[in-house]
Amino acid sequence: MTTTEEAPAPPETADERVRRVGGLANLMTRPEIGALAALVLVWVFFAIVAFDNNFVSMAATASILNRAAPLGILAVAVALLMIAGEFDLSVGSIIGFAGIAIMLMVTPGSAGGFGLALGPAIVIALLITLAAGLFNGILVVTTKLPSFIITLGGLFIFRGLATAAARIRTARTQLGGFGDVPGFDILNALLGQKIDIFGAAFDIAILWWIGLTALATWVLLRTKVGNWIYGVGGDTNASRNVGVPVNRLVVSLFVLTAFAAFLVALIQVTQFGGADSLRGEQQEFNAIIAAVVGGVLLTGGYGSVVGAAAGALIFALVQQGITITGVDADWFKVFVGAILVLAVIFNNYIRQRAQKR
Repeated sequence: MTTTEEAPAPPETADERVRRVGGLANLMTRPEIGALAALVLVWVFFAIVAFDNNFVSMAATASILNRAAPLGILAVAVALLMIAGEFDLSVGSIIGFAGIAIMLMVTPGSAGGFGLALGPAIVIALLITLAAGLFNGILVVTTKLPSFIITLGGLFIFRGLATAAARIRTARTQLGGFGDVPGFDILNALLGQKIDIFGAAFDIAILWWIGLTALATWVLLRTKVGNWIYGVGGDTNASRNVGVPVNRLVVSLFVLTAFAAFLVALIQVTQFGGADSLRGEQQEFNAIIAAVVGGVLLTGGYGSVVGAAAGALIFALVQQGITITGVDADWFKVFVGAILVLAVIFNNYIRQRAQKR
């Protein structure tokens, strides 16, 4: 009986087509890395320049986070929509629209309102606001027109409705007295309360911002819907061909931006005790810029919610730094324009590097 020895396995050879990418290289391709790096650099800059003005303090930190929270909440939803390849330029106007809707619902009939209890008033105002998002989404998917055009029209429509409705019902565009509505204390504890941390007052809205950012990040990175969002932004037709409900997804994301606007409006109405039809002006552009600074591509299909949150924080950081140092506030607009251009250039470079790997 003869035995044959098995030939030793040939030594493994590296395939020239396969390249191992190091951890640092992988990190550098993350969409939010540029915003996080910029956040650190901007903080260090103001920490040095405004150190004598107590920039590095719990009070200044609280002020920065309090400024960032409303924009951050808005940027979460706007970033998801932009990753899917769409824009919502009406979201700032919807903040004013939602605030007026809330106040008209709770304002007594003798003053021109509907005099509803707080709970039903909030529910009805929410449904009206979500209908605004639904209106945007349905128009986009049925007309096939660019969402930029549709929601630019919505920007004027909802701002006009907020002003006209308030004037028709109350002859005013600023409505107050929300703090006197029965049940306000409960709502204030959830949305308007300040939390004392080492002697500094942090808005509870910061927790809402963090929670929504974490939830949206989980959806984007760990769920089927997140894959759909990236897929639709990258190639709508290919996504539709593999069974992704493109129209339903897009409409849902527009409803989500409307919900984010409602939440911001409700927080502001609670904090300030009233609404103004002009509230939220230009926030649509700030939210889009925060998302772009955070690594979201204007063409869709790429980006992260964490990056958008970092972009919102950069906004607040610079606003606070300029205020503390006493620099003319007009320079903030110069910064916004410059950081937008630089972010687009940097993000495009990172994307091109990632595609070559």
